[in-house]
Amino acid sequence: MKRNMDTIRILWEKTSEPEIIGRKKLASRIVYQYNRKNSHTAENFKGRYSMQVLKDRIRKDGKVKEGNVLKVDSFLNHQMDTALFREMGKEFKRRFAGEEINKILTIEASGIGIACVVAEEFHVPVVFAKKTQTKNIAGDVYKSMVESYTHGRVYDIIVSKEFLGKGDKVLLIDDFLANGKALEGLAQLVEDSGAELVGAGIAIEKGFQVGGEIIRSRGIHLESLAIVDSMDDKTGEITFRED
Repeated sequence: MKRNMDTIRILWEKTSEPEIIGRKKLASRIVYQYNRKNSHTAENFKGRYSMQVLKDRIRKDGKVKEGNVLKVDSFLNHQMDTALFREMGKEFKRRFAGEEINKILTIEASGIGIACVVAEEFHVPVVFAKKTQTKNIAGDVYKSMVESYTHGRVYDIIVSKEFLGKGDKVLLIDDFLANGKALEGLAQLVEDSGAELVGAGIAIEKGFQVGGEIIRSRGIHLESLAIVDSMDDKTGEITFRED
C-alpha cells in the first residue's frame, strides 16, 4: 500500500493540473481495492476468532465421557450461554451471507436456542420439529424417522404442514452432528414439503464420525463452527480440525 501511495505522490508532482482528475480516479481505485481486500481479511479473521471462543469454551467446560460422548450441557444444550450463542448466530450469518433464507428449521429441544439466535440474524421465523404429536398440532403433518446417537433410540419427528411448504428456503440448525441422522431427518421433512434446502449449520461436529461426510456427500452446504477430530475420555483432551 505504501508503494502505491508513493507512486501516486510522484505522479501528482509530475502531472499538469488537467491530468490530476484522472490521477485522482486512479488513487481512489487503488485505495478502494486495498480497503476491500483488507475488509475481507478482517471479516475472515473475525469469524475465525469468534469460533476460537467456542473451541476454547469446549476445552474449558466440555467433558469427554466414555463412548465418544462430549458433554457441553453447562453452556450449550442444558444451561445456555446466550452471549456465546450471539457470536455463533453472527458467524452463521456470515457463512450463509448472500443466501436467500426465509425459515430456520431445527429439532427439539437442544437445537431451539441456537436456532432462535440465528433466526434473529436473518430476521426470519424458526420452526422446530417435534418428537411427539400433541393436541396442539392440528391437521396434516410431515413426518420423518430419526435415530438418536446420544439416546440410542429411534423416533419420529413431525412438522405441521401449516409451517413448511413450497416457496420456503430453509436453513437447518442444530447443536451437534455425529452420525447425521437428525440432519437427514430434517432434510427429509424439507424435501417432502416441497421447500428448498439452502444448507445446514452445526455448532459442534464430531469429525471422527460419519455424519459430516454423509451430509456433504448429499451436496448439502454444511457449515460446522467447531469440528472435533479426536477426544480422549481418559485425559479429557480434545483436538479440533485446523488446530
